Amino acid sequence: MIAAGRIVRLAERDRAEVRFVLDGEMRSALAGDTVLTAMLASGHALRKSEFGPESRAGFCLMGACQDCWVWQDGGPRLRACSTPVVEGMRLRTTALENWP
Repeated sequence: MIAAGRIVRLAERDRAEVRFVLDGEMRSALAGDTVLTAMLASGHALRKSEFGPESRAGFCLMGACQDCWVWQDGGPRLRACSTPVVEGMRLRTTALENWP
């Protein structure tokens, strides 16, 4: 079952479930979701704002800005708004300490 989050699914709930790890916690999404949709639908924000205590949820949602970068556990970053979530993905909302 998918937890309630910032995005609430109103329809199209019959797609296969995909499981991924985000900041060390197992999460689930639906096949075909972008990483950002998966994050927001599972109750996780993109990251904390640099300008205050609020959480961020992405800005343009189409890959034109630099707001939605997340990192794979191996280090490479990806755009959460335009990358499909894949079974077993391991993601972090903060860069590794040695990330360039």
